Amino acid sequence: MNLKNGLKNVPGRQGCKVMAFSGTGIIIIDHAATVHYACLVMKRIRKGIKRGVKRISYPFTAGIIMLAGRLIRKISRERAEKTAFIIGDLVYGVLRIRRGLVEKNLSHAFPEKNLQEIREIARQSYRNQVLNFVEMLRIPLIRCKQDAEKIVEIKADESMLERIVHQKGALMVSAHLGSWEIIGVCTGMLLAPVNLIVKPVKNMRLDIYLNKLRTMHGNKVIPKNKALRQGLKVLNQGELLGVLGDQSNKDGDFYVDFLGRKATIFLGPAFWSLKAGVPLFVETCKRLGKGRYLIEVSEIPTHDLSYNREDIKTLAQRYTMALEDFIRKNPEEWLWLHDRWKRTPDLPN
Repeated sequence: MNLKNGLKNVPGRQGCKVMAFSGTGIIIIDHAATVHYACLVMKRIRKGIKRGVKRISYPFTAGIIMLAGRLIRKISRERAEKTAFIIGDLVYGVLRIRRGLVEKNLSHAFPEKNLQEIREIARQSYRNQVLNFVEMLRIPLIRCKQDAEKIVEIKADESMLERIVHQKGALMVSAHLGSWEIIGVCTGMLLAPVNLIVKPVKNMRLDIYLNKLRTMHGNKVIPKNKALRQGLKVLNQGELLGVLGDQSNKDGDFYVDFLGRKATIFLGPAFWSLKAGVPLFVETCKRLGKGRYLIEVSEIPTHDLSYNREDIKTLAQRYTMALEDFIRKNPEEWLWLHDRWKRTPDLPN
């Protein structure tokens, strides 16, 4: 029997070999390599099936959300809020979706609080997130400035108002606080239209629907993957640019202390502000009860900074600290369900 030179590397297992013999097929020297290779193949097949199922379900999911919006808009605000609280309690207490993650995040951020206090904050946070979703679906009911004034009260620094009057442009950094979709819509109606940087949703029909809600009253959306240039463009044109600045940067290597742990931060807002030479404001949202909110717009000092990498990091730290200060005072307003600390200096990926 002739031995053919059929020595090959098995993908994914460096150093594992197989030998091929003419007329006898293949003899596997490392059985572990075979199992590993088979697992890789099956994993890819499962991922493909999962993606296919998701794509098939996209129209159905979008249709359900649109139908829910129609139903929610037919009931009063008070009844919608009560419904949201009931669903929030159900998700937290019965379904327990991400409950362990939420309580873990809160425990790290507030080590001085006992378990009962942590659970109460978590429960209220679930209520608020469901209410945020409900109120997003009710955006079409905000038809004019008077409707917006019934929902929000805006307190903005004089420097922000001056920028708007003289159309000089400004950058607003917010977070997943309160009803952040309401923040964008009402800010655009009561102050000036805002260019909102958004991350597109994979479900195209749902993405179109959400952007339609966001732009009903003059706001515009900028896809995140096009934000670098378009963000600078709108600032140089004297317009407002809005972005949520509390998410992690999967490609970043700059870490700051955020709510008790090291976390990567997105440097984009600081880059845009210093590059365009416009002031940066932090916008927060707090629930006042009975369907009303307080929106505060506060300037972050930039007069001592210039456009360079170190000052970009310094400015990013400043607005991150401002957001953290608000979250510590109003923990129930923030989105604790997000795995904000999944990237650490030890495990960047």
